[in-house]
Amino acid sequence: MSFPWAEAYKPKSGFTQWIDERLPLPRLVYGAIGAGYPVPRNLNYFWNFGVLAGVALTIQIVTGIVLAMHYAANAGIAFDSVEHIMRDVNSGWMLRYMHMNGASFFFIVVYIHMFRGLYYGSYKAPREMIWLLGVVIFLLMMATAFMGYVLPWGQMSFWGAQVITGFFSAIPIVGEPIRQLLLGGFAPDNAALNRFFSLHYLLPFVIAGVIILHIWALHIPGSNNPTGVDVKSESDTVPFHPYYTAKDGFGLGVFLIAFVIMAFFLPNFMGHPDNYIPANPLSTPAHIVPEWYFLPFYAILKSFTGNFLWIPAKLWGVLAMFGSILLLFFLPWLDKSPVRSAKYRPTYRTFFWVLVIDVIILGYLGQAHPSNWTVLASQICTAYYFAHFLIIVPILSRIETTLPMPNSITEAVLSGEADEAHPVGVSATNPAHPEPAKA
Repeated sequence: MSFPWAEAYKPKSGFTQWIDERLPLPRLVYGAIGAGYPVPRNLNYFWNFGVLAGVALTIQIVTGIVLAMHYAANAGIAFDSVEHIMRDVNSGWMLRYMHMNGASFFFIVVYIHMFRGLYYGSYKAPREMIWLLGVVIFLLMMATAFMGYVLPWGQMSFWGAQVITGFFSAIPIVGEPIRQLLLGGFAPDNAALNRFFSLHYLLPFVIAGVIILHIWALHIPGSNNPTGVDVKSESDTVPFHPYYTAKDGFGLGVFLIAFVIMAFFLPNFMGHPDNYIPANPLSTPAHIVPEWYFLPFYAILKSFTGNFLWIPAKLWGVLAMFGSILLLFFLPWLDKSPVRSAKYRPTYRTFFWVLVIDVIILGYLGQAHPSNWTVLASQICTAYYFAHFLIIVPILSRIETTLPMPNSITEAVLSGEADEAHPVGVSATNPAHPEPAKA
């Protein structure tokens, strides 16, 4: 399909023509995020979060590189080096707070991005590879965040490393050797700190590489949209620039305002006060908890309290915790419904919101003090989480009665069915031809 704005890129100046002939970066940018990339005309603000995730990763890489110049990966002085950054390095406090809160904001936008994919069926054919690469990015993020949490070498850092790596010892035969390989010994110390620092520095660049593959895979079938209907004609699309670059710019402004407020006025709101106490192997904190973005999975881990068959409870918890993430890899084949968007799947939509509430409750239970009712609630929520993907979604995809779908994206937009009206500057009377926006 040939669109007027998707014709071959033709540099206008002699310099850009010289560059394009020898290194076609201008052509690549034009086709990837410029007027040469047609996108569905009805994308709502939930499609901003992919760009925001890229911005969050950039913030983490830039601040992380500067912080690494002043950090010492040595158990004897790691905590003091962080305090040195906070007190003595020019703007060091700002860089550290941006890096700390940047991790939380990165997970916030990625979680919203993933739930948007679940709601609108962005994991369905022909976009399975986009979803699979997204889950790989999520796993790499979790590994990077865990290793970064260890680096300040406070009480929660040390005991978090002790507890999390201890999970591997639950795996028969190979578990304990894997744990010793990760730690470089039998307990967190200099060797573990050096390993975690090296991997924490490296993995963001690996994430950036996988994101490039993620975007590349996206450009093959094109973006999904709130209706889930495929692009059928030129009138269903608008060029990415200027319509969605402006929309992404607005979303980026809101994101940065929230980020700056958190970094400057509430920098420790999402942290744990025990991590401002130097690591002490002889003093166990009263309540060991991971960062907030790991809490749902931590609740799943803690929900297994008894042995079953020949498998101990600890191993069941570890298998369930990792399985809750690995399960997402199989989602494109578990949901066989031909309808993508939950807008036209009323029963699925109800269960989707139940899943959202379930994950939020798991997050609360992950940080709650253990008691009979919190363990029972964790077990119920864990059971529903797995039932949602393994039982409810496959059954619904076969028996659910869906609502009538529009014949095209344009029909949905003009009839008011889409999540939002046509973008500013696009003619509703003649949608095939964008009009210049009026002041």
